[in-house]
This record gives sequence, structure tokens and C-alpha cells, in this order.
Amino acid sequence: MADQDKAKQGQEDEIIGKAYDARLMRRLLTYLAPYKLAVLVSIVAILVKAVCDVSGPYLIAVAIDRYMTGHPTPKSAWLANWLSKNPYHGITQIAAIYMVALLISYVCEFLQTYLMQWTGQKIMFDLRRQIFGHLQRMHVAFYDRNPVGRLVTRLTSDVDALNEMFTSGVVAIFEDVFTLAFIVAVMLRMKWWLALLTFAVLPLIFIATMIFRKYVRDSYRRIRTALARINSFTQEHVSGMSLVQLFNRQRRVYKDFEDINQTYLIAFKDSILAYALYYPAVEILSSTAIAMVLWVGGVGVMRNAVTIGVLVAFVQYALRFFRPIQDLSEKYNILQAAMAASERVFKLLDTKPEIVSPSHPKDGDGSGSIEFQNVWFTYQRLDAETAARVANSTPAELEAMHEIEWVLRGVSFRIEPQQTVAIVGHTGAGKTTIVSLMMRFYDIQHGQVLIDGVDAREHDLLKLRQHFGVVLQDPVLFSGTIADNIRLGSAIDDEQMRIAAKQVNVHDFILSLPGGYNEELRERGNSLSTGQKQLINFARALAHNPRILILDEATSSVDTDTEIRVRAALERMIEARTSVVIAHRLSTVQRADTILVMHKGHLREMGSHQQLLAHRGIYWRLYQLQYKDQELGDRSSGLTPTLAVGTD
Repeated sequence: MADQDKAKQGQEDEIIGKAYDARLMRRLLTYLAPYKLAVLVSIVAILVKAVCDVSGPYLIAVAIDRYMTGHPTPKSAWLANWLSKNPYHGITQIAAIYMVALLISYVCEFLQTYLMQWTGQKIMFDLRRQIFGHLQRMHVAFYDRNPVGRLVTRLTSDVDALNEMFTSGVVAIFEDVFTLAFIVAVMLRMKWWLALLTFAVLPLIFIATMIFRKYVRDSYRRIRTALARINSFTQEHVSGMSLVQLFNRQRRVYKDFEDINQTYLIAFKDSILAYALYYPAVEILSSTAIAMVLWVGGVGVMRNAVTIGVLVAFVQYALRFFRPIQDLSEKYNILQAAMAASERVFKLLDTKPEIVSPSHPKDGDGSGSIEFQNVWFTYQRLDAETAARVANSTPAELEAMHEIEWVLRGVSFRIEPQQTVAIVGHTGAGKTTIVSLMMRFYDIQHGQVLIDGVDAREHDLLKLRQHFGVVLQDPVLFSGTIADNIRLGSAIDDEQMRIAAKQVNVHDFILSLPGGYNEELRERGNSLSTGQKQLINFARALAHNPRILILDEATSSVDTDTEIRVRAALERMIEARTSVVIAHRLSTVQRADTILVMHKGHLREMGSHQQLLAHRGIYWRLYQLQYKDQELGDRSSGLTPTLAVGTD
């Protein structure tokens, strides 16, 4: 399963896409709708700029033929009423017209560049906002299957590729197409046979472009794949750098990174080679066309079939004609990258959340009760047919479905309002899964999970999760102040925040910091110790005044002194609310009203601390492991009960 997911992710990273996909382009253009006025002005500016750029060589031809050689051509007759018959005045007029055209071209280029760049940034702002909002609505299982690095890439690299298409790709293509169309029209009007001579090398340029695109396409695919591997490898090993250094794996990791980096280098080298061959080839072919125009046109001048002005204009048009063709080949890669990026982005946006609020949610009785009724659960993704079969099966039939890796098997229990319940068991027994199902991070395949007497699937998700306060094993803090981390955007006033901090014994520590509650934290709160971060997490949970408190291994990562402070805080935290405590340390659960003992997905034992000890079952053996090791001969003999617990 994991290998299939990795292969699927690799295929997604290798998506190339067509240079133009009508379906994707139509969808992308919808993001331009709010800014259609700016786009319209940009298109008009591009048209005017193209006309101004094309007018230059024509004006030079008129100046040469009318005033320098004294042989005005019929093609320039439309300017006759505007130009002076005096050569000095006429040339001055043409120069002035040329300068005005250049000035208009400059203004138009400024307008379209500024408007499209700014429009592109606003579109990217809208798109990033949409993606991030969509990510917040996605279910937890989605993040189990999608690495963080890939999701971040959608918000950064892929959106940047679309930005380049809007600001450079599409605009430049419009400009190149308009310029080519105007040049072709003017050349055919001036001397059609010289124009056809100029166009004679186009088939060869087309063949060279097709070969170039083929090699660049393959190179781009390998660059994209290698870059994705570099990003993934870097993120993974930078996050785990302490472990890399602890096991002295720097040299091996460096070698692995060097191999990936080498793949990226080779792919880029092939791309560079393709560009190095293509552009000189186009230059040679365009120069050949210009040479042919000079040769044939020069003969035409000597035979009075062509004027010198027309020949000069044709040479300049030929130089300008092949430049947009080269640019179009370059923009092909921008469009190709944008289409691939848009396909990945839209695939993400089209992924529907599997867990959503019902159309007609129900409200519970507000008591804080929790009940599991014959709950069967697996993290595997089941197709619709299998899911329907599971929902209607008996426990015996479910147990016989060996193709399904059940995490919970027929779990049933009830937690009364304001009761404290502890869940214990070995790693992988299903403890954390139980609390995840309470908050409906996942949907069960069989049975019911009732919160306040109502099935969790019938609750409004927002209201359901507002009832819970959670403290996890690994404390989570965000960049910002301590106050921001306690509030997390909720309307909690300063007094409520301070009361919560005092109740969990972290108020004095916060006041000892230079900024107090306004102390800025580094990323993930790395400026604090693990215990300090965990106490702030306790304050956060308490400040939100939840009806149900979840403590998932909340004291396992803190030192003994902090644990003592946390235990004192816990007694205050669990007052007047339903509490669920998951712990390996049995010292933290002995005072619980009820203890649930999980083993291999089954609820094997349930009762108070004394009742379970008297039962002399799994809980008794766990207790023996933690508190009676000193009575065993040595540590190796103490491993035997562990195996017994794991295989019972």
C-alpha cells in the first residue's frame, strides 16, 4: 500500500501536461473574470504596441524612397497628404512620427506589464487563499496520505508557475502573435514575392522547433521529478537533522543527496544542450533568409523592380520576424509547466472532503456523555461496495474479513458525564484511534459513536469539535506570541487566559519571560523546553473551557518535576467535565473512575484500578511491569511479561 502511494505521488510529480489544454485553460481564465477590465486594457495596449513596433521599418522605407532617392513608391501614397514635399521637413516629420511611435510603444508596454503583473499577483493571491481554505476543510485521513512537502509545493511552486503563465506566457504570446501578423501583412503588401522568400525557411524552423520541444519536454519531466525528490529529501532530513547527527549519518545522507542532486544536474544539462543547439539553428536559418532577401532584393534594386527603401525595410522586418518565433518556442515551456501545475492544483481542489457536516445536523443533550456501540474501524480506504457490506455484517462476518486490517474490533463502552476515564494498552492497541473517532477525525465502518446521545456523524463538525479540548503527546505551538498560542484566534480575554495559566502552573514562568504573554515564539516554539511547551498546551485547552477534555500521552514527554506540576493541574482541569486520559504511565490513571484496557483492537478489560488489579489480567501485568521490576531478578527477565502482554 505504501509503495503504491509513493508510486502514485511520483506519477503526479511527473505530470507534464500539454502546452495548451482547453479544459484547464477555460478553468484558469475564470480567475481573470474579476480583473477583466485590466486584462482588456492590457490586450489593447499590446495591439497598439505591436502596430507601433511594426511601423518603424515602414517609416524608414518611406524616408529613403521619398526623400533620399527621390523615388516615392505607391505604397507610401497614404502618407503623401501628411508629409511635406521639402526633404528636410519631410525627414523631420518622419523622425517625429517615429519618436511618437516609440513613446506610445513605451507607454503601452508599461501599461500591459504593470497591469498584468499586478493582475497575476492578485490571481495568485486568490488561488493561494482558495487552496489554503480547501486544505483546512480536508479530513485528517487526507493528510495521512499526502506528505506536507507536496501540499506546500501546490501553494508555492505550482502557483508560481501559473503566475508566470499569466504575467509572461500568455501576454508575450499575444504580443508575439500580433507582431507576427502585422509584419506578415505589411511584408506581403510591400513586396509579396520578397515576403514569400523570407518565409521559405519556416518549414525548416518548424522541424527544428518540433525536435527541440521533444527533447526539452523529456528534460523538463526529469527536472521536475528530480526537483520534487530534492524538496522531499531536504525537508525530511532537515526536520530529522538531530537524528542524522546522533547516528553519525551525515556522510551517507550527503551521498544520497548528491545522487539526487546529480540527477537534477544531468536533466538540466540536457535542457541546456537543447537550447544551445536550437537557438543557433534558428539564427542560422533566419540569417540565411535575410541573405536571400539581400541577394534577390539587391538584384531587384539594380533592375528597378525593388526600391532601396523597401529592401532596407524587408531586412529589418526579417530580423523582427524570427525573434517572436524564438520567443514562442520559449513560451511553450512556460505554458507546458503551467498546464502541468494547473492540473495538479485543480486535482487538489477537486478532492472532496470525506468527512463533512450533515445537511441537517442534530444537537445533543449537552451532557458530555460518550458512548461506543460495537465500533469496528480500519484506516484502509474501502470501496463503496465493501463499505456497504461491512456496515451490514455481523461481528463474526467482520472478524472473518481477513483482507481488512481492523484497528478497532467491536469496541463498546460508555463514559458518563463528568466522569474521568483512562485508556491504557500497548502501542498500536487503538487508544489514540478511539479519541480520534470521538472528534470525528475519521468515520467508522461499523457501529456507532455517540456524543451527547447523538451519533457523531449527525453532529455539526464545528460545534462537535468545540466541545473538545485536546492535549497531545507532542506539544504543538505556532509562530507568534504565547498569548496568541493560548487563544488560537478565540475570543478569550486576558483574565480568562491568566486564570487558565495559573491553574496549570505556567503563569509564573510566562511572567519571567522578557515579553511575558507577548513573548514571541520561534517556529514550533523551539525557544522553549518540551515541558514548558506542554504546559502552555494545557493552558490553551483549559482556557477554551471544553466540555470534554482529551489528554493523549500528555505527560509522557515531560520531566519528572513538570509531571508533578501537571498532575496537580490535572485535578483542577478534570473538575466538572468529562475527561479521557490516554497514558502508558499507570501512575497518571490510577485515580480514574474507569480504566479501559485495549489489546489488539479489542476492549479486553474495564473497571477501576483496584478492580483490574484484583482481576489479575492484562492491566495487572502492565502494573507488574512498571512497579514490580525490582522484585525480578534482572531486566532481561523483566521482558517476559512484556511479551506476554503483547501476545495475549
